[in-house]
Amino acid sequence: MLSLHKQKIEFEASKTIYESATLSFKNVKGFDVYNISIPFERDGKRYLFGRVERREEWARSWVRLFEETGQDEWTVVDNSMIYTLEDPFISEIGDELVLGGTHVQYQSGKYSTFFGYFYRGTDLHDLYYFTTGPNKMKDIRLVALADGRIGVFSRPRGSEMKGQYGSESMIGFTVIDKLEELTADIIENAPYLHGIFGAGEWGGVNQAYLLDSGKIGIIGHICYSHKDENGQEIKVYLNMAFIFDPITRESNNLHLIGSRSCYPPGPAKFPYLTDCVFSSGIVMRGDGKADLYSGVGDCQAGRITIDYPFAPYGSIV
Repeated sequence: MLSLHKQKIEFEASKTIYESATLSFKNVKGFDVYNISIPFERDGKRYLFGRVERREEWARSWVRLFEETGQDEWTVVDNSMIYTLEDPFISEIGDELVLGGTHVQYQSGKYSTFFGYFYRGTDLHDLYYFTTGPNKMKDIRLVALADGRIGVFSRPRGSEMKGQYGSESMIGFTVIDKLEELTADIIENAPYLHGIFGAGEWGGVNQAYLLDSGKIGIIGHICYSHKDENGQEIKVYLNMAFIFDPITRESNNLHLIGSRSCYPPGPAKFPYLTDCVFSSGIVMRGDGKADLYSGVGDCQAGRITIDYPFAPYGSIV
């Protein structure tokens, strides 16, 4: 099997990108907006949540709500809730919207640890905090399943994973009947999906989509470390997709759908993030193609138009 680095080279030599844009964000002067949620509709308007942070700062960010005000232009919603989170994501479970993000904790002014926080509600402007994920776990994602239950993806990462499985992270999956059952223990004990990441690789699920075949289409990120031509170690983050069957727990067709070179040129927050795209998810277009949204270089957000990545496994419900 080709290394992920060689897969990236082959992908970039044959990729088809129909459109490519950098998103602009209004009324947040002096701040970057990146690692956004997917755009979603509520009350006839299109919104997204974005991570808002000064370029020169790290782990001091807020999540704000933005409304679409033009082509690839988003404006912060005045007087909307300010969440002390990073890297927001959303799921629609029944008629409720679930907002998740990473909450970083400090002790005595120093970075300490982080948790996934979850908010829920039917009123976009009045969401309630209701549960917390396990210590030091990001990339927990939810998806409404065909039988009315809720699929939960986990993403443990650390030296224990590397020692036991070779990859720096794993993806777990479990099923709950209702949101009230979403607890740190349930997430922590989600059985792992094997064969997703190779030695030295890591990644996770960014957005999960129920398909009309009953399978789940996954948009995620897959990553590895690499030294550039100057010997500088960089973290390579790529957009990827795969198919998961929640009944048999089998996964297949993992493939790359985007890399930094697919998006317009731009800055990076740090030199080691010059080849970094952090997937948000896709939104289907009227022409059958998909808009893939992604954070870029930990300081911008971008959109590229690609072929539907889950063909021929069904349409998004």
